[in-house]
Amino acid sequence: MAEVQIKKKRTFKKYTFRGVDLDQLLNLKTENLVELLGCRQRRHYARGIKRREENLLKRLRASKRAVDPNEPGAKPACVKTHLRSVIIIPEMVGAVVGIYNGKVFNQVEIKPEMIGYYLAEFSMSYKPVRHGRPGIGATHSSRFVPLK
Repeated sequence: MAEVQIKKKRTFKKYTFRGVDLDQLLNLKTENLVELLGCRQRRHYARGIKRREENLLKRLRASKRAVDPNEPGAKPACVKTHLRSVIIIPEMVGAVVGIYNGKVFNQVEIKPEMIGYYLAEFSMSYKPVRHGRPGIGATHSSRFVPLK
């Protein structure tokens, strides 16, 4: 009894955001998209989109358009920004953003899983504290130990 197993073709997991797949998200109007977001993000959009945010979106669209579709693995040019409070929307997926953290611009490629988050969440502005061993002079007992 020789069993012949047919190898299934591997397929990528289809991304969905709150039950709506990515293709449909791209076609949604802003009002319908906002209904899918969390409360904080809905309040942000209820107050209106600022001119600076609109300019960032315009620059992201331009950088994505400038990419040659025939070239494999080509990514759009990085768009630098100080706007950390911008909410990631489906239109931004695939773009590369340089998010300023107060010191440097951290390059982040926008992925579908990032929709609904703020840009700031992907560029930490502080270095997490490492509670390790104390340094020289941190304790009274290290006062009498020669430095060399």
